[in-house]
Amino acid sequence: MNNDYDIIVVGAGPAGSTAARYAAAGGAKVLILEKDRDVGYPVRCGEAVSHEGIVQFITPDPKWIASTVTKFRLVAPNGKSVLPKLDGTGYVLERRIFDYELAKLAANEGAEVITKAYVYDLLRENGKIVGVKTLIKDKKTEIRAAVIIAADGVESRIGKMAGIDTTCHIRDMESCAQMTLSGIDVEEDVLEFYLGDSISPGGYLWVFPKGKHTANVGLGLSVEAAKKKSAIKYLQEFVDRKYPNAAMLTQIAGGVPCAKTNPEIVKGNVIIVGDAAHQVNPVSGGGIISGMIGGMIGGQTAAESILSGDINHLQEYEKRWHKRLGWRHEIFYNIKDAIAGFHDDTLNDICNSALTIPEEKRTLGGIFRTALWNKPSMILDVAKVFVS
Repeated sequence: MNNDYDIIVVGAGPAGSTAARYAAAGGAKVLILEKDRDVGYPVRCGEAVSHEGIVQFITPDPKWIASTVTKFRLVAPNGKSVLPKLDGTGYVLERRIFDYELAKLAANEGAEVITKAYVYDLLRENGKIVGVKTLIKDKKTEIRAAVIIAADGVESRIGKMAGIDTTCHIRDMESCAQMTLSGIDVEEDVLEFYLGDSISPGGYLWVFPKGKHTANVGLGLSVEAAKKKSAIKYLQEFVDRKYPNAAMLTQIAGGVPCAKTNPEIVKGNVIIVGDAAHQVNPVSGGGIISGMIGGMIGGQTAAESILSGDINHLQEYEKRWHKRLGWRHEIFYNIKDAIAGFHDDTLNDICNSALTIPEEKRTLGGIFRTALWNKPSMILDVAKVFVS
């Protein structure tokens, strides 16, 4: 390591490593600073992704795929369930290995990676940000860079230091909890989703298989609902009922920003990507692929800015993100609001309608169309998606 780079990326998650990879591939001298001891640890999500999303960035490898899934099961509040086919293939990842591989791809392009490097402040000269102040192996170090990419998670500290308001409104924050359970029976190729106010009000509970006898079991619910009963409490009650003899290998809890993209993702020579920029699908709460897309666009734009010598070019990042995915997230945000208002009776009706569809036509689109046909009042709910 030296003390002068074109670009410093703070955070080595999927968004940060992807940003570094594409910035380095674009000709920039890049450094990644990761506060944890190891890239990919601790794991903070359900680890499910689509094949179509992954292959944009990396060839699927069995060493970081815990399960390949082709179906998903929706379980209604009344206990009835429907098993539609996925439109494609999905994977449940081993994030520790997957994140490590993404960091290796960045390193292969020339990016340097340092772990146990805590960025505690931005370096400023004459009122301008010219680098970061970091603690590496208990030693304070100042490192200069022309551009800073903040990939440091929800409500980014680095973004805030740069003057970007990364606060997520409480109405858009999901309270989430997850356990990795072993010694249970699960179907290796099926993602399960449980709905209903008694399970996860305003959200859903997931069971994502990681082999025959292991799964990530978690849920997300609105912060308002969590004030009455915590996400961990809802999750523990479900596990006690469904998997009373399970062995718990890990347990995590935290917040997920199910919001529109942060209003500001560029400020001067600092950009934010991934969860820091609220680049999470507001409906599903999934942020791995969308964060990597944001990281790719951010890294490419940053490298172009360096090579052209024009820091103002960073503003292109915001335009490109909204053209690629941001506009869809705005629609998903409205869909989230409509779905969150569904009562248990509506969810039960949707399941009952879906069960009347022949199995070969039982896709997500088919279920949606049948739900509208059998419950015309839902058209009003769907209409809300397109009315601002």
